[in-house]
Amino acid sequence: MALPAPAEKDDKNRIQSYQRMMDVLQCFTSVSRHLTLAQIAAGTGLPRPTVHRILGALKEIGFIEQDVRGGGYMLGIGLYELGSLSLANMDLHREAQPFVDQLARHSSASVHLGVFNGQSVVVIEREDFEEPRKSLASRVEIAPIHCTGVGKAVGAYLPKDLVARIAAGGLRPYTSHTITSLAALERDLAKVRKRGYALDNEELQLFVRCVAAPIRNAAGRVFAAISVSGPPERMTAERQLQLASVVIDTAGAISRHLGFDGTVAG
Repeated sequence: MALPAPAEKDDKNRIQSYQRMMDVLQCFTSVSRHLTLAQIAAGTGLPRPTVHRILGALKEIGFIEQDVRGGGYMLGIGLYELGSLSLANMDLHREAQPFVDQLARHSSASVHLGVFNGQSVVVIEREDFEEPRKSLASRVEIAPIHCTGVGKAVGAYLPKDLVARIAAGGLRPYTSHTITSLAALERDLAKVRKRGYALDNEELQLFVRCVAAPIRNAAGRVFAAISVSGPPERMTAERQLQLASVVIDTAGAISRHLGFDGTVAG
């Protein structure tokens, strides 16, 4: 058997190195935000010296940060910056922008546009009707699926086993109104599917209520959502009901601009 050419061998070594870096980065989750060297080695199955070397390289490019007090590791700002750039260039962000602006003007409320990342919803666009536009970086937020409008609007259409796995990681009680059990969450998500919109009644933050609707991609799958939110005195139950149809129509228009033809994926 002929030995690999030097160039071919170098390519394989580089690919292996990249894969090991990805293995290290994928050890971090929304639950496991801070990890020790031993935990990362156990998670990847790689020797500690190898993991230490990879972590050093990732630190150099800003993808990993080290806690100087405890010695643990966490994801770095470099990944956040790349993620923000990626989100800013998504078709969703580009196609939805006029609708976000229009909805903010119509509702005189804050509008959030978010996309599901496999665990929660990342808010990639926020328009505050009464505030000047901010940079994208300042608007990126994480919206849990159990206590936010955009989170529930997406969560209602996720596979049940995925919802269960997310819930198993813990349903944090942000306020006294937050859903904290899988059974209660499943009942709420069933209501979202039936009426076509989701509600957040001070479940993530006190004195903030919202109504949200799901956005579908060209394949008909729900992967994002849009919402309007405001204080209880302005976002009353009656006002939420009035805005629900507008938010649903806006989500539908965005979906059509993304290529959705009305055929719902199975």
